[in-house]
Amino acid sequence: MEPIMWLVLILATAVCAYMAWNIGANDVANAMGTSVGSRALTLKQAVIIAAVFEFMGAFFAGDAVTDTVRKGILYFDTEADYFNAAFTNDLMYGFIAAMMAAAVWITIATRFGLPVSTTHSIIGGIVGIGLVLEVQYDASLINWEKLTEVVLSWVASPLMGGLLAFFTFFIVRATILEAPNPIERSRWMAPLMALPTFFVLGIALQFKALKGLIARLEREGIIADKYDWLPVKENGVWNPMAENAWIPFNAIMVALVIGIIGSLILYWVLRNYEFQGEGFHGVERIFVWLQVITAAYVAFAHGANDRSNAIGPMATVYELLNSTPGELAGKVDVPLWLVLLGSAGIAIGVVTWGWRVMETIGHKITDITPTRGFAAEFGAATTILVFSMPFLAVPVSTTHTLVGAVVGVGLAGGAKNVDFRVFGKIFASWVASLPAAGFGAVTLYVAMGSTAINLIVVLPIAFAAVAYVLWVTRDEEIVIEDALADVGGDGTKQPTVFELFHKHAEAVEVTVDHMLTAVDKATKGEDASAEIQATIDAELAADDIKNALREKVSAREWKLLIDSDEFLFMLGRQDRIADYAQNVAEQLSFRPLYDNDEARQMVMEMAQAVQKTVAVYEDTVLHLRDLTLSGYTKTGREELLKYVQEVNLAEHEADIVESNAAGFVFRTGEEDALAAVHMYRVLQRLDDVANACEEAANAFLPIVYQ
Repeated sequence: MEPIMWLVLILATAVCAYMAWNIGANDVANAMGTSVGSRALTLKQAVIIAAVFEFMGAFFAGDAVTDTVRKGILYFDTEADYFNAAFTNDLMYGFIAAMMAAAVWITIATRFGLPVSTTHSIIGGIVGIGLVLEVQYDASLINWEKLTEVVLSWVASPLMGGLLAFFTFFIVRATILEAPNPIERSRWMAPLMALPTFFVLGIALQFKALKGLIARLEREGIIADKYDWLPVKENGVWNPMAENAWIPFNAIMVALVIGIIGSLILYWVLRNYEFQGEGFHGVERIFVWLQVITAAYVAFAHGANDRSNAIGPMATVYELLNSTPGELAGKVDVPLWLVLLGSAGIAIGVVTWGWRVMETIGHKITDITPTRGFAAEFGAATTILVFSMPFLAVPVSTTHTLVGAVVGVGLAGGAKNVDFRVFGKIFASWVASLPAAGFGAVTLYVAMGSTAINLIVVLPIAFAAVAYVLWVTRDEEIVIEDALADVGGDGTKQPTVFELFHKHAEAVEVTVDHMLTAVDKATKGEDASAEIQATIDAELAADDIKNALREKVSAREWKLLIDSDEFLFMLGRQDRIADYAQNVAEQLSFRPLYDNDEARQMVMEMAQAVQKTVAVYEDTVLHLRDLTLSGYTKTGREELLKYVQEVNLAEHEADIVESNAAGFVFRTGEEDALAAVHMYRVLQRLDDVANACEEAANAFLPIVYQ
C-alpha cells in the first residue's frame, strides 16, 4: 500500500471510530432509556451496564464477516462494464463519505436528544452515494424495493411495538395491579409472565444476538449446521422438525429451558421474599428485575447487531485498500483490530453521551414505571424478533420500535398521557435521517473528488467543524466523571413528579407540626417565638420544593400522566396548607391569647383536629404517589376516593371543634373583648388550614373519575 493510502486508511479508521461512538451515544437509549425513566436504574448504573453488555455483544457475539453493503441497499454486477478499478475507487471514497455523513447526522440528533436509527442513517448515506454513482456510471445500483421496506418500517415497527406494549401492560394491570392484594398476586403471576418473556428473549438471543457466534461455530466445525439453530433464509416451513424450519426445534428447546429456569428462579425468590414497600411499590420492585434483565439483553443484542453499522462500511473500505482494483467480494472478513475498535467505540459512546437520548426515552414521551418499562421492552424485543425472521425480513429499527412501544404503554392510560409534540419531533427526525445523511454523503463525496489528497484535506476540516460545534454547545453537559461518579453508591434514583409532590406534602406537614407546637406553648402562656420562627422557616422550605417542582413541570422536563395545568393546580392547593399554617403562627405573635383556661384548651383541641386533618391528607398524597406507579388502576382510584372522603370527614370534625370554641369565646369574652377577638382570629386561621386540606384533597377527584 502506498504511503498516502496509509493516511487514507488512518482517516477512514477515525471516521469508523467516530461512527461507533455515535452509535453508542444514540442507540444506547434503546436498551436503557426506559430503565432510567422508571428509576429501575440510576443514570450511572445504566451507562455501566449498557457499556459492558454493548461491548460484550459487539466483541464476542458479532459476526466475523459482514456484507459489503449493509442491508442490501446497493447491488453490483461484477461482470458489467462499469465495474472496474475506477468504480471500486469511487465506491471506497463514497463509503467513507457515507460513514462520516451518517455520523454527523447522528451527532446532531443526539445533541438534541432525538433517538434516530443508526441503521437508517448509514442507509441514507449509502443511498446518496448510490445515486451519484448511478449518474456517474449510467448503472442501476439502488435496491428500491429494499429501500421501500425501510420507509414502510417507519410506521410498521412502531405500530406493532406500540400494540404489543399496550396489551402487555394491559394484562399486567388487569391481572396484578387491579388485584385487591397486588403483592400476593405478583408472587405467582410474575413468574408466569416471566415464562413467555424469557422464552422470547431466548429465541431472540439465538436468532439476533448470537447468530454471528453460531455461524462462526459452523465455520470452525464445532456444530454441523447452523440451521439446526437458526432459521433458514428462504423456502422455510413452520414445521420445527424439518431441516428448513423457520424456527428450528433446537432453538425452541433452548428458549423453553431458558424460560422455565427464569420463571422458577423468580418464583423461588418471590415465594418468601419480604417486601419493604407495600402495594404497588412492591409490585414495581418485582418488575424492576425483569426490566433490567430485558434491558441487558437489548444492550447485548444491539452491540452484536449494530456493530456492523459502524465497521461494516469500514471493512469494505479496508478490503478495497488491500485488494486488486476492480475486485470486490459480496462478503468481507472483519479484522480483529476493527472489531475491537467498533466495540470500544460503542461502549465509550454509551458512557460519554448516552444520557441525552435516555432522557428523551425515559422522561419526555410519557411517565415510565418498571411495569410500563417492562411492557415497552418486551413489546419492542418481540417486534424486532418477528420482523427479523426470514419470512418477513423487514429491516426495522430498534429505535423506532422502542419509541413506538413507549408511546403504546403511555396510551394505556389515555392519549393525554403521551407528549405527542415530543413524539412528533422524533418522527420528523426519522424521516429526515435518509435525506440528511444522503445529502451530507453526496456533499462530502463531491468535495473528496475520489482522491487521497482531497480526502486528507476534507476530513480534518469536517472533524474540526464537528468539534467546534460540540464545544460551543457544551452547556449543561454531563461529562464522563459525572456519569460514573456514584457507581456502586447508594443507588439513589431520580424521583418521579409525584414522589416530589409527596415530598412537598411532607414538608407541609412539618410546617403544621411546628405550628401545633407554637399553639401548644401559646395556650400554656409560654414564649412561642422560637416555634413561630420554626414554622416560618418550615414554610419557606416547603416553598423551595414547590418552586423547583413548578419550574420542572412548567418547563415540561417531565411528562405527567395528567395534564400539567391540573398538576399545578393541585400543587397550588397543597401549598396553601403551609401558607395558612404560617398565618396561624404569625397571628400568635401579635399578642397573648385570651386568658381563659377552657378557651385555650379548646384552641389546642382545634389545633390537634387540624393536625389530624393534615396527617390524613398526607396519607392521601402518599396513596396518590403509589397510584401513579400502578397506571391509575380502578382499584387504586377507588382507594384514593376513600382517602379523599376521610380528609373531608376530618375537616368536618375540625369545623365542629372550631364552632364550639368560637361560640364559647364570644360568650365569655366580654370582659376582654380585644383578646377574645384575637383568639377568634387564631381559630379562623386554624380553620383555614383544615379547609385548605379539604380543597387540596378534592382537587384529586378528577383523577378518581378520569
